[in-house]
Amino acid sequence: MAMNVKKGDTVVVLSGKDKGKQGKVLGTVPGSLKVVVEGINMVTCHVKPRRQGEEGGIMKREAAIAACKVQVVCPKCSKGTRIAHKIEGGKKTRVCKHCGAEL
Repeated sequence: MAMNVKKGDTVVVLSGKDKGKQGKVLGTVPGSLKVVVEGINMVTCHVKPRRQGEEGGIMKREAAIAACKVQVVCPKCSKGTRIAHKIEGGKKTRVCKHCGAEL
C-alpha cells in the first residue's frame, strides 16, 4: 500500500480526538504507514535528565498517527482532497481530485 502523504504537506485529520484540525507533516514512517503532524496527537512524555545540569520533567510532543486518518489539503481550493496521479512527459505528479491543481 502506498502513502500519498509527504513531509511538508498540510493535512486535515479525518477522525479521532483531533478531528477537523489542520497541521503540517513533520515526518513519515512508511514501514508502519504513519505520519507525525505538527500539533496533532499530543502525548505526555516523562523525560529523565541525561547530563548534569540538564532538566527533566513532563513534556508534550507529537506522536505518530495513521496515514489513512489524514487527508492532504489542496492549496488552491483549500479542501481536504484525495490525491490523483498524472503522468506528463514521463514524470509522475500529484494532483487534486477536486480542482486538478498540482500538489
